[in-house]
Amino acid sequence: MICVAIANQKGGVGKTTTAINIATAMAASGWRTLLVDLDPQGNASTGLGIPTAERTHTSYDLLVEGSALPLCVKRTDIPNLDIVPATQDLSGAEVELVAVEDRVERLRRALSNADYDVCFVDCPPSLGLLTLNALGAADTLLVPLQCEFFALEGLSQLLQTVERVQERFNPRLGIVGIALTMFDRRNRLTDQVADDVRDCLGNLVFEHVIPRNVRLSEAPSHGLPALIYDHNCPGSRAYIGLARELIGRLPEQRKAA
Repeated sequence: MICVAIANQKGGVGKTTTAINIATAMAASGWRTLLVDLDPQGNASTGLGIPTAERTHTSYDLLVEGSALPLCVKRTDIPNLDIVPATQDLSGAEVELVAVEDRVERLRRALSNADYDVCFVDCPPSLGLLTLNALGAADTLLVPLQCEFFALEGLSQLLQTVERVQERFNPRLGIVGIALTMFDRRNRLTDQVADDVRDCLGNLVFEHVIPRNVRLSEAPSHGLPALIYDHNCPGSRAYIGLARELIGRLPEQRKAA
């Protein structure tokens, strides 16, 4: 299984929207896909139509209680796509894990025997123990980056964290790409930030950019990914293109048949 962490310590950059729609696109392409909701807000779970009352076993149980992965997995209405949901209980996990010896390896161990082609981990907007667990379990990192002034500063902090993770407990961790989100062609600053990011990181930045799109914002309130809520909206088309690019960057020998 290929494990992809979707992370950026800055909030409101489109991590969860990216996680939901990329996972849906991969599932639609025939990949057996797992999405792990590692954000205490549980927005990825809500966005895939999992009511709070049905989240009886969650990523909290997986990390803190040591529950088996199959017990925590919920099927979604989307073929080939399962989710480990999250609730607000997860907000206490970082405190509870501080005294645990293998605190940054809990997720990696929980996913070690997972029977999926690809797993996406939707991280919280921080660089705490939850995100470190995701980076410790991941083969690679996908970074959604909002096209605005403070984006590059936050990105540099994340890249420094990735280097530390590589040095200390996950030397195989790579970065599959940077996805530019909330792109508004009417705003000159957006173009400037996008150009700066491409100048700094070159081919690491995905060609497809995710536009500001009201349908992307509406979809979670219906418990649906945008790809199903409105398959033809600009945001959905952008995520389909991004998923194709992502597939092209994954290791050939580990791709779904």
